[in-house]
Amino acid sequence: MTVERLNPDGMYVSPAFAQGTVAQGSRTVYVGGQDGIDADGKLAEGLGPQTERALRNVAAVLEAAGATPDDVVKMNIHLAPGSDVNEGFAASQRVWTGAPTAITVVFVAGLGLPGALVEIDAIAVVD
Repeated sequence: MTVERLNPDGMYVSPAFAQGTVAQGSRTVYVGGQDGIDADGKLAEGLGPQTERALRNVAAVLEAAGATPDDVVKMNIHLAPGSDVNEGFAASQRVWTGAPTAITVVFVAGLGLPGALVEIDAIAVVD
């Protein structure tokens, strides 16, 4: 699978994300929204730990599909009101091993899991 990461001239280049991606492959993997819960259903405390767990959960779903974090072409990150985006990005850099991908970050009125501060879904393309 080939992923071209787009950062056009004249646009901000971030170490955490790409402005766009172009993917070529034969299978698309859609990872449903992942919260910061572990296998026992325990929700991590705070935005940083929840972000780390949510990204580990995304990686686990990718692995089950035969994909890796480098195959991700798009992520959507949903944050609870009042969450610090920079805290979430710092946490992601501690655990996410994939190349920067296109992302959308939005603040939402609430998440489906009580107490959740972040939910992350992803799209990956693999051969």
